Amino acid sequence: MKLNKNRAFIIFCLITTFVFSFALTGCGTGGSPSSTPPPQSAPALTVSAAASLTDALKEIKELYAKEKPNVTLTINFGGSGALQQQIEQGAPVDVFMSAAATQMDALQNKGLLLDGSRKDMLKNKVVLIVPSGSTAGIADFKDLADSKVKKIAIGEPKSVPAGQYADEIFTKQGLSDKVKDKLVYAKDVRAVLTYVESGEVDAGVVFLTDAKTSTKVKVAAPAPDASHAPVIYPAAVIKSSKSPDAAKDFITFLGGSQAKAVFEKYGFTVAQ
Repeated sequence: MKLNKNRAFIIFCLITTFVFSFALTGCGTGGSPSSTPPPQSAPALTVSAAASLTDALKEIKELYAKEKPNVTLTINFGGSGALQQQIEQGAPVDVFMSAAATQMDALQNKGLLLDGSRKDMLKNKVVLIVPSGSTAGIADFKDLADSKVKKIAIGEPKSVPAGQYADEIFTKQGLSDKVKDKLVYAKDVRAVLTYVESGEVDAGVVFLTDAKTSTKVKVAAPAPDASHAPVIYPAAVIKSSKSPDAAKDFITFLGGSQAKAVFEKYGFTVAQ
């Protein structure tokens, strides 16, 4: 009787092992489930870009969608300094494109950029603008010191490259003390443009490309030569990107002929 119980127990174990093994082999289909790789999800890219790139990148986004229909592309525009801080705080960004080297340098120094992915993409110019119907007679940066000029809009120098360049220009032109009480600070260069368009201020400092997007402002004067650091737009892949290959591909597309034509249409000079 005891022997029969042992045999029954052994048979039970063998059957259990067989059933378990059978299940693991995919019910006799001849292949293990683990041998088949899971389907790859379509890449989703988030690009953080300087506000001055808004019009050009919106158009380029449409071109890229035709070229890479499987890639979901989201572009977040803002002041370069604010975007830099978001990345430093862990925002899920794949590509960063700033309006100055300063913000990109800060991320690179903190080891937040994918090695070898940084490229200088574009160049721009700084200009002084006034409302299109202005009769203030502003034709030079030095005219900003005149008592008839009450308000001047610039981007916040600590976070907006166009504001940083404006600050440099005022310093080089000996205007800093003369205009400091007239300054109205904006969150990004497009906000400066809006202030001038609405007539809330007498003048503003923006990039040439921003001025070209509006019929409500006119360029009063370009920034004097050597009055500020060169305006360079670098782009790079963020090291934490979950789709680094797709991110690098997008930067390559930005340097291609289709994107180049768009950038030049809006007044940028391609750096490469």
